[in-house]
Amino acid sequence: MTHGGEISVGVDIGGTFTDVVVSSPGAPMRIMKLPSTRKDPSVAVLQALRRMAADWGFASQQITRFVHGTTVATNAVLERKGSRVGLIATQGFSDVLEIGRQMRHQMYDLALDPETPAFLAPGRFRRDVPERIGPTGEVLRALDEAAVAGAADALVAAGAQAIAVVFLFSFLNDAHEQRARAIIAERHPDVFVSLSCEVDPAFREYERTVVTAFDAYVKPVVDRYLANLGAGLAAAHVSAPLQIMQSRGGICGSATARLRPVRLFLSGPAAGVIGARMVGEVAGSRDLITVDIGGTSCDIALIEDGTPALRSEGLIDKYPVRTSMVDVNSIGAGGGSIAWLDAAKGLRVGPHSAGSEPGPACYGLGGSEPTVTDASVVLGYLDPKHFAGGRLPLSPERGHEAIERVIARPLGLTVNEAALGIHRIINAQIAEGIRFVSIRQGHDPRRFTLVPLGGAGALHACALAEELGIGRVLVPRLPGVLSAIGLLSAPIEHEVSTALPRPVDGLDLREVRATLDKLDARCSALMAKESVASKEVVRRYCADICYAGQAYHLEVPLEPTASDPLTALKSAFFAAHDRTYGYAPKAPIRLVNLRTVHSAARSERQHDAWAPSGGPAYVRRAHILLPDRRGVAEAGVYDRAALRVGDRFVGPAIIEQEDTTTLVTPGWQCRVDAVGNLILESSGNAGERT
Repeated sequence: MTHGGEISVGVDIGGTFTDVVVSSPGAPMRIMKLPSTRKDPSVAVLQALRRMAADWGFASQQITRFVHGTTVATNAVLERKGSRVGLIATQGFSDVLEIGRQMRHQMYDLALDPETPAFLAPGRFRRDVPERIGPTGEVLRALDEAAVAGAADALVAAGAQAIAVVFLFSFLNDAHEQRARAIIAERHPDVFVSLSCEVDPAFREYERTVVTAFDAYVKPVVDRYLANLGAGLAAAHVSAPLQIMQSRGGICGSATARLRPVRLFLSGPAAGVIGARMVGEVAGSRDLITVDIGGTSCDIALIEDGTPALRSEGLIDKYPVRTSMVDVNSIGAGGGSIAWLDAAKGLRVGPHSAGSEPGPACYGLGGSEPTVTDASVVLGYLDPKHFAGGRLPLSPERGHEAIERVIARPLGLTVNEAALGIHRIINAQIAEGIRFVSIRQGHDPRRFTLVPLGGAGALHACALAEELGIGRVLVPRLPGVLSAIGLLSAPIEHEVSTALPRPVDGLDLREVRATLDKLDARCSALMAKESVASKEVVRRYCADICYAGQAYHLEVPLEPTASDPLTALKSAFFAAHDRTYGYAPKAPIRLVNLRTVHSAARSERQHDAWAPSGGPAYVRRAHILLPDRRGVAEAGVYDRAALRVGDRFVGPAIIEQEDTTTLVTPGWQCRVDAVGNLILESSGNAGERT
């Protein structure tokens, strides 16, 4: 039977599963998990469309929104499967990519590996050409167009599929880079071109070269993938435009994403943060720390007053990528993380993972190494018969044997002691990751609510909260697919920046406003491509500020229409510097870049009223092992689908659902809020927060 009405679809592709969320007015939200198809991720998406029609009666023609989060750009870098890149630079500067900053992060390693991404454009794929723009934007030497043509011909003949063009001070005057692209396009129309003046119009030559080269490296891969997916959707009679999640938490059209692929590196994790923000808003919590624990990794982010923390530069495979992104700290800690002993017989967990193939030993799929999931089974937290809704029966004997063989026997421990040790270590690692995005950024984690996501997040939430002094945990209704849900609540967003190096004292506000007008025009053109009416757009302005002589900057809000915008700008910078670094002298400061962000919020679907399944909420008792407790403890096991609004119980308790398991430890109590979220509160805080 075909359902009427409009349908919105969110698809988040991970390394193990492809998560699909389907939302339609007047109907409950539907979710689907399919194994990801690594060779061509779009295959799983098209399989989902066929299953939607077969299982739920949803026709492809009804889809009016289709939003996608992808790891294609990130995987291309991690797996070194990007395109062959050629680099054209100003004469004398072609080796900036390899020289880098002359800094070493591992100073005492005996074997020194390169810390610059020279693989993007090895020496034979780098050329320089005569030209020179000065530090105030003036032309010191005209562009040698014949040299550009010769460099492009040589690079393409050597096998370059994309070319990155990075000229000195092009962020102040882009005429030479624009002309270089025109020359390349005339001679080699099939070659992709990335210009630093468009990818990263800001000073610091090495960082600008790296991010432009990365953009060129992933551009053919992303372009081909999105083109194939768009063609597949069209063949499946999906007329909705394909929209893509960007690293800073907004979505854009596929055509724009194909032009700026470097902005897709944190597409999936950003969607999880946006989904958590939405859940927090509904639950009345605007200060959140999100912990997305999957099978291989853990992504941690901070949301303050409803706004995710952003950063202007991130690391992808240890290399700096200067593009605006949600401030996500990713560590190698998940359910599939392997426990092992180092040379001194110290217990370690991760970063290596068993993944989905062969998976943890208890999966019975050929895995022989002990993992965090195996420890969870041994400790009684996961029921072998009810894991993943009963669709994946576990073999506790295999997990027990792996822990005994690899960890317990060599250390002279019991298997239970070894399993508890594995959990302590993984929790300590994740807690340190949370400190990185909170305490090290000047935030006290105790005033935040912890939001666990992913398949394993809720299992570790209470232990993490206790470690950090957090008194409240919010477990969403569908934490395992919250990234896909976040795709449907993310705004359409475009961000454009430009360099404007000026002292803040004496800054000409007319020049600032004229520059912002130009940025507004560029953002408005991008919004028009998305068919967004100007009245729906919210505009925000930011400035990158630093002390005079300082090499790095902080982003602060800019209100150009305020009565005294410069005083407000100074106050905002001093406050941000004090929070970040612990001090803020009233010394001269400089403007570095201006940035405008246009966003158009979608009409978010509020959570439906919680409708319990009607079955018994309390299903059985389990015998579990807990840290700092001798002997076995009894825990009540509850079916989350059957819990009613207002239900309360205290730990130890286990709440099971299809996409995750929640562990409520002693000293914590759980209640079900009006929309079906689980609110976990430590006994000392239960009466203090709402």
